[in-house]
Amino acid sequence: MEEDICVVVPTIREYDCVRDYVENARDHDFDVDRLHVVLVTEDFCDTAAMEAMLDDLDVAGRVFDGTRREQWFDEHGVPEYAHLIPEASHAQTSFGLLYLWANGFEYGVFIDDDTAPFPDEDFFGRHLRNLQYEGAVEQVSSDEHWVNVLYQNFDEHGLYPRGYPYAAMDETVETETTEVADVVASQGLWTNVPDLDAVRILMDGDLQGQAQTRTTEADYADEFVAAPGDYLTVCSMNLAFRREVVPAFYQLPMDDNEWDVGRFDDIWSGVFLKRACDVLGKQILNGYPLCRHDKAPRSTFDDLQNEVAGLELNEHLWKVVDDCGESVDQSDRTGDDAPRADRDAADAFAAVYETMATALAEGDWSEYENGAFFNLVGERMGEWLACLDALDPARRTVPADD
Repeated sequence: MEEDICVVVPTIREYDCVRDYVENARDHDFDVDRLHVVLVTEDFCDTAAMEAMLDDLDVAGRVFDGTRREQWFDEHGVPEYAHLIPEASHAQTSFGLLYLWANGFEYGVFIDDDTAPFPDEDFFGRHLRNLQYEGAVEQVSSDEHWVNVLYQNFDEHGLYPRGYPYAAMDETVETETTEVADVVASQGLWTNVPDLDAVRILMDGDLQGQAQTRTTEADYADEFVAAPGDYLTVCSMNLAFRREVVPAFYQLPMDDNEWDVGRFDDIWSGVFLKRACDVLGKQILNGYPLCRHDKAPRSTFDDLQNEVAGLELNEHLWKVVDDCGESVDQSDRTGDDAPRADRDAADAFAAVYETMATALAEGDWSEYENGAFFNLVGERMGEWLACLDALDPARRTVPADD
């Protein structure tokens, strides 16, 4: 098969993780010719070594440091949108989304460089099967309208993941069986170091940014979805998705902003994606494949410094967008010249996303600490849609990336 899966790995350290994932694919007879690996890195990193690794693995891919990203924007005729990718931030995964979009990949996979697949689990195969799944699955809801993705063994570990609102804790959880037929994202979860925010790590008695409480395979049962109207944390550590969600999945201008808001790029993009899914009748399937998260020790207080500027905003973001998109005419952004069957679906996501962008950009958020950051986020979301329109192969001829 030709390359149809864009694997995006933001990395400045452990890029060798790619070896584990490619070897896992080969061990499970997954066709690695379908994979195209994009390493998003920095100018101070050894890009030559990264390229040599891809050659050694005999897998297609590209390496983009800051200079190469700027060149890419120039070559594609969209240099005015280069600022959408923040400097020195995990949110640079958004560049991988633009690359996927411009080159027509059908699927995307986000992988963090401090993770590894389980040897006995077909990592890429499981994600692709999830995206194609139709049938019965457990549906989770709560009286706080938030689902803790670690709910399955909560009585044992008591953990809430990074980005879960503090006001939504101590929720009452309900489960039932539902039918899913249109899965657009597959979120795999993690063992070993849980993905917690700094406050919760400190409460767990850990000063090295990791948490003393660890998770194991026993903490996870089967896959589940959050009920319509309920939100959940979406982490880009271990995530696969369909092309159609890209317009609603920008990873946001974190870290590189005057308010020093950081660490909520994937969390907030997940809120927007879940809202769009609810409006459009799509699903995010959660649970498997698991990965092992081997987060490197670092100061918990450094993480706290990066998170504190956005903590209050995180409590309110979901309420801002909770009524967005209901009146959207899903045909508004659809063109008759569309060459791909998925164009209508992507345009529908874009239309809902545009309502959220407008709500944030035009709102008065002065009652919140750093509330003006919401206005910036909304403006950047609108620019994201404009950039995708400019890169759309159906509307524009761009240089090949092969």
